[in-house]
Amino acid sequence: MRTSSRILKPIAALTGSLALAATLTACGGSSAASDEKVVTVYSADGLKGEKGDGWYDKVFADFEKQTGIKVKYVEGGSGEMVQRAVREKNNTQADVIVTLPPFIQQADSKGLLQAYTPKGSEQVDGGNKAADGKWTSVVNNYFGFVYNKQRLKEAPTTWEQLLDGKFKNKLQYSTPGVAGDGTAVVIKAMNDFGGQEPAMEYLKKLQANNVGPSSSTSKLAPKVDKGEILVANGDVQMNFAQSKSMPNLGIWFPAKDGGRPTTFALPYAAGLVNKAPHTENGKKLLDFMLGEQAQREVSAIGGGFPARKDIKATDANAIELAELIEGVEVFEPDWADIDKNLTTYVDAWKTATGS
Repeated sequence: MRTSSRILKPIAALTGSLALAATLTACGGSSAASDEKVVTVYSADGLKGEKGDGWYDKVFADFEKQTGIKVKYVEGGSGEMVQRAVREKNNTQADVIVTLPPFIQQADSKGLLQAYTPKGSEQVDGGNKAADGKWTSVVNNYFGFVYNKQRLKEAPTTWEQLLDGKFKNKLQYSTPGVAGDGTAVVIKAMNDFGGQEPAMEYLKKLQANNVGPSSSTSKLAPKVDKGEILVANGDVQMNFAQSKSMPNLGIWFPAKDGGRPTTFALPYAAGLVNKAPHTENGKKLLDFMLGEQAQREVSAIGGGFPARKDIKATDANAIELAELIEGVEVFEPDWADIDKNLTTYVDAWKTATGS
C-alpha cells in the first residue's frame, strides 16, 4: 500500500500569474526519412476543435501552408493512443505522439520514442520535458472538473458532495488506464485522500452515482452542457475551449471536505516516434508547435497555457485562465512512481468499482 507522500510531492499553492511549462529535449536517432510530404500525429483529444476552430486546426493548417507537409491526425484517449502505437511497433504508422502524463512516460518506457530536441525547447522548464530528450510538453494544462451551471446554482466544492443522491446517474468520469484525464481522477483522489486505500474506498462509494465508463473525456462536456449529466471530469484547457460554445459549462476543482481545492499540471506532451516513417517531417512539426507563433496562440485559440516560459500571454483568455486557477493548490505527482505502478493503481480502481 502506498501513501500520497510516497506518490505525490506537494508544492506551493499557485497564485497570481500562471506559468506552466513543458517541453521536449532530444537529440539524434531517427529512421530513414521519406520524401512523402505527410506527417502522422497520434494524439489525446482536447486540442482539436469540434468545429475546426481548435489549436491543432490552426497550427496544422499553418504548418501545411508553410512546409507543404500534410498532417494526418488520429485521436483517442492517451492510453488508447499508446496501446495502438505498441501494436504497430513492427509496422510503425505514427510520426509524432501527444499524450497526457503518465502515458508519455509509458510510451517512453515501452520504447516508442526517440530523442529529439525541438527548437524552442530550451525555454521549457526542466520538469516539463524528459531529461534524455524523449518528450516535451507543447501545451500546458491542469486537471479539473466541470458542472452544469444552469442546473446547479453553485459548483460543488468537495469530493464528498458528489456522493449525494442527486448525482445518481448524473455523474461520469472517463476510464482510468484508458483516458489521461480518467487516470488523473485516480491520481488526484490518492493525493486528496492520503493514499491508495482511502482513495479506492471513496471511488467505490462514488460508483453508485457513476453513469459508467467512457474512453474519451471530451465527449463528457457536451453531456454536462445539455444537462444529461451534472458533473464530469476534464481538464482546464479542453473544458475552457469547449465552454466558448457550451454556455452551461463551468470549471471547478474538488477538495476533500475541510481542505483546499487542488489540481496538478496535466500537459500535452509530445514525442518523436521511434522508427517513424517520416521522422524528418515529425521533427519539423515539433519545432513548429514550439515556435513562437504557435505558442502565442495556445491561450488565444486553444484555451491552454504556453509550454515555453518566455511566452507571456496577455490575451483575454490568458487573463481569465489565470483567474480561474488562482488560489488553487498545485501538487506535483511523482510521475516516475506512477508510471512504474500504473497497472497496480488501475487494477485497484477496477477492483474497488467493479469495472
